[in-house]
Amino acid sequence: MKLVFATHNQHKFDEVLSLMPKHVTLLSLPMIGCTEEIPETGNTLEQNALLKSDHVAKKYGYDCFADDTGLLVDALNGLPGVYSARYAGEERDPEKNMAKLLKALDGIENRAARFETVISLHLKGRSQFFKGTVNGTITHTKNGGQGFGYDPIFQPEGHSQTFAQLPLATKNQIGHRGRAIKKLIEFLNSYQ
Repeated sequence: MKLVFATHNQHKFDEVLSLMPKHVTLLSLPMIGCTEEIPETGNTLEQNALLKSDHVAKKYGYDCFADDTGLLVDALNGLPGVYSARYAGEERDPEKNMAKLLKALDGIENRAARFETVISLHLKGRSQFFKGTVNGTITHTKNGGQGFGYDPIFQPEGHSQTFAQLPLATKNQIGHRGRAIKKLIEFLNSYQ
């Protein structure tokens, strides 16, 4: 089975590739010649994931899945949420996003947050959704050099380290994207 993962983010692609079963050949957007930025104009993670998977299926003719992930912080009424990648501006700068979030939480004791990933699979003309969530807290400072996005300031529940300090295998096992991908893989295995 050949599937496109609708991402330009090499870190994200590698993370998902490491989880895919052998019978799935995974392609990224650059691998199919898609260089344009696919608009994420939805108001929910589901809408944005669907926009991306539908775009690739219609324009490039591939079965495809896309994800959208949001960091939802309780004390900020769920922000940055659907705007997580662009929280500090359209340039999608992770350092600026983290700095803005840490500043917004300055002096706030409740640092509870959760990551949510929604995957939209476009397969043989039908769409299917898969969701993964992980609860945790926002740290006061950045810790760790692995991962990407908000990983250096997100400490998952039950762990004393941030996602950026944990090995990739651990992050994939307990993380939001890993949980959503596992549901996707279960579906793909049963589809066969």
